[in-house]
Amino acid sequence: MLTALITGGAGFIGANFILLARNNQWLNVINLDKLTYASNLQNLAELQNDNYYHLVQGDIGNIELVTYLLEQYQPNAIINFAAESHVDRSILNPQKFIQTNVLGTFYLLEASRFYWQKLSSQRQQQFRFLHVSTDEVYGSLNLKDPAFREDTPYAPNSPYAASKAASDHFVRAYYHTYGLPTLTTNCSNNYGMRQFPEKLIPLTILNAIDGKPLPIYGDGQNIRDWLYVIDHCKAIYLVLQQGKMGETYNIGGLNEQTNLSVVEKICAILDELVPKPDFSYSSLMTFVKDRPGHDRRYAIDCNKIKRDLGWQPQENFDSGLLKTVQWYLNNFDWVNQVRSGAYQNWLKQNYENRKS
Repeated sequence: MLTALITGGAGFIGANFILLARNNQWLNVINLDKLTYASNLQNLAELQNDNYYHLVQGDIGNIELVTYLLEQYQPNAIINFAAESHVDRSILNPQKFIQTNVLGTFYLLEASRFYWQKLSSQRQQQFRFLHVSTDEVYGSLNLKDPAFREDTPYAPNSPYAASKAASDHFVRAYYHTYGLPTLTTNCSNNYGMRQFPEKLIPLTILNAIDGKPLPIYGDGQNIRDWLYVIDHCKAIYLVLQQGKMGETYNIGGLNEQTNLSVVEKICAILDELVPKPDFSYSSLMTFVKDRPGHDRRYAIDCNKIKRDLGWQPQENFDSGLLKTVQWYLNNFDWVNQVRSGAYQNWLKQNYENRKS
C-alpha cells in the first residue's frame, strides 16, 4: 500500500476519506490536522488501534513540522483537505482564511517541493500532490447559464472563495514552474454524515429536532449542486490514481436544488421519521436577511472526470439526504460533542442580527 500525508483529515470530507481509505486498504495514512473547531477526533475513533493510521496535531503552515513528517514517513502522496471553509465565517473574519487557505497551502507546497526534489527518479514519477478545492472559485451563475467547466474563468465573490482561488493558482504554478506533480479537484456542495453543524443541511436537521427556527437566507432561491460526501471521496481517490498531472477535475453531484427546497425536503423526512401530533417541521422555516455577496447559483459540469476517468455520482439527492438525516438522528453523542460553547457563540454572532 502507498502512504499518504493527508491534511485536515479530522474534518468533514477528510475524515470520511480516511475512513474509506483505511477500511478499503487504499492507503496508509498520516493525518496532519490543526484540530480547530471543525475538527472532530470522534470522526476517526474506530481507527485508534489501526497501526497504519497516525494522527499528528499541527498546522500546514508550519513548514518545519511538514518537512519532518515528509522525511519521517516518506509518503507517496499528499492530499490537502485542510481549509477554512465556511463563507459566513470568512465574512466575519477573513484573515483566518488568508492564513490557512493561502499561506498554509503555500508552505505545504514549499515543503512538498523540497521533499520531492530529493526523491529518486522513480519515486518522483510516483509522487502526487492532490489539492481539494471548491466550485465557489468560479463565482456565480444565472439560472440559464451553463455549468462550471474546468476552463471557466475564476470570479470569486467571497473572502473564502478568493482564498481558495489563490491556493488553486499556487498549486497550478508549482506544477508549471517546478514540475511538482499536482492535481486539483473542484467540488460542489458536499453533504452527508459527520458534517459540522454550521452548514445548511446539518444546521436545519438539528434546529428542527430542537424546535428552533430554520433560517433561510433571502428568498431561499439560491441554487447549489449537492454532492454526497462518499461519492466525492471515491472521486478523489480515482483522481489520485489515474488523474493526469497538472490537470483540474470538477466533481459534482448533478443535483441542483434551491436552499428552500433542501429545507423543505428535510422537514418532510423528519415529519416521517420523527412525527409530532398536529405539527410539521416546515412551520419552523424562517426567512432572514441575506448573506452579503451571496452567489445565486452553482452548478458543476463533471463530464471531464466521467469521460477521462469513468466516475459519476452514485447517490441521488433524495436517497443521500435520507441517509444523512438518519445518521444525525442516530448519532446524538457526536452531535452533543461538537455543539460546544464556541459553536453556540458563532450561531449567535451570525444569526442574531438577521431579522426575519
